[in-house]
Amino acid sequence: MVIATGLKQQVQIGSTQLLINNKWVESVSGKRFETINPATGEVICDLAEAEARDVDRAVEAARKAFTTGDWRQMSATRRGELLYKLADLIEQNQEELARIETLDNGKPLNESLNVDLPLVVSIYRYYAGWADKIQGKTIPVNGSYFCYTRHEPVGVVGMIIPWNFPLVLQAVKMAPALATGNTLILKPAEQTPLSALRIGELILEAGFPPGVVNILPGYGPTVGGAIANHLDIDKVTFTGSVEVGRQILSAAANSNLKRVTYHLSGKSPNIVFADADLEQAIEGAHLALFFNQGQVCTAGSRLFVEEKCYDEFVAKSVARAKQRRVGDPFDPKTEQGPQIDKTQFDKIRHYIRSGVDGGAKLLCGGERVGDRGYFIQPTVFADVQNQMEIAQEEIFGPVMSIIKFRDLDDVIKQANATPYGLASAVWTKDIAKMHAIASGIRAGTVWVNCYGVLDPAAPAGGFKQSGVGRELGEYGLQQYTEIKTVTVKL
Repeated sequence: MVIATGLKQQVQIGSTQLLINNKWVESVSGKRFETINPATGEVICDLAEAEARDVDRAVEAARKAFTTGDWRQMSATRRGELLYKLADLIEQNQEELARIETLDNGKPLNESLNVDLPLVVSIYRYYAGWADKIQGKTIPVNGSYFCYTRHEPVGVVGMIIPWNFPLVLQAVKMAPALATGNTLILKPAEQTPLSALRIGELILEAGFPPGVVNILPGYGPTVGGAIANHLDIDKVTFTGSVEVGRQILSAAANSNLKRVTYHLSGKSPNIVFADADLEQAIEGAHLALFFNQGQVCTAGSRLFVEEKCYDEFVAKSVARAKQRRVGDPFDPKTEQGPQIDKTQFDKIRHYIRSGVDGGAKLLCGGERVGDRGYFIQPTVFADVQNQMEIAQEEIFGPVMSIIKFRDLDDVIKQANATPYGLASAVWTKDIAKMHAIASGIRAGTVWVNCYGVLDPAAPAGGFKQSGVGRELGEYGLQQYTEIKTVTVKL
């Protein structure tokens, strides 16, 4: 047990090893790596560093559990009971998990505890309820035949998740995969492995059979690469950047043509018409961009405001950004914590300089906060042009870009002028405009007079380069099953 110190609290860290076949083990190489507190830049602890040989061990365990182990023989009802049990354990330990998440990720404790953890619990419970309701169809075919379909698990699934929502994205992928009867190898992000390992402890406590869930902390090129290339993994699901998504898809194609689904980058348009409730829209746009330090793939990072209300909207948005409280993520008054690491910190600073050099008007922020950790002031640019780098590339930080538009046709054209299509939103009291935007925007999600609303029952995913497949809801189950047709001569 490691006792790690946050800015104001001590957090207990449990296992720092790999979870393979229900056992905590060191890596084959014996290597270890450090995880850093982004609020201070200090080392929290070191962990076993998985590599390709550890992936082989985990795949062997997962394959055995899938083909001959207790998991394959287990009833769907019992699988659901295990998921309910895991949800209960997460709920019982949610304060501890929230502190671990805040220490390792830097997000404010209020968000970890009151946003992330309740969502994680609800996702596991949602899919626990689905476990014994996954069924095929009886199909009338020509001739004297009885034809039906079965929805069977894909098999061994490799899961690669990012660092911005470690617990939530772990649940988004693991819950439907387990509900449908798959076994899995989870690779948490190297920046935020601690909450995944604590979930591993709860999985053992819940009573999941050996080999069903294996957790391998380590680096993308080694562990992630080995998962993508492995010949005995049937599917990979990935959330992260387009660049890495391409690498995974290429590796999957060049190995065994394994199934691939991914949830990738976004540059989401958030559209405000002059007839909207402006106070509501200003606060909604603020949260759409600055929530989780701007480290959200669906962030409303291209804020389009109608020219009739542009000046008023910009002035009030700048005033709101200046009020945002940045600091100790364990302080209940904090709204914004640090960026995840120095790499992301430097990347955001680059984009801020690019915005200034490109001719956008920097109205507030843009500087570092404090002299340790990776804190950046809430930053607002006005007079942004849609072709500028800050309007086209995913910044993944607290940088708001406000773009002026003339009318409905103009904003739909500008909003779609991007290779991404993950999410979008519109603020208006005009139902005709709302439906026109919902129909005209090429994105997987459209929010109307709200932003970032997420529910386990509502599917999420992207158009264009923002991804393939859907997560959450009944659609999320489809990513983890194969359809088998059975035809019987009568």
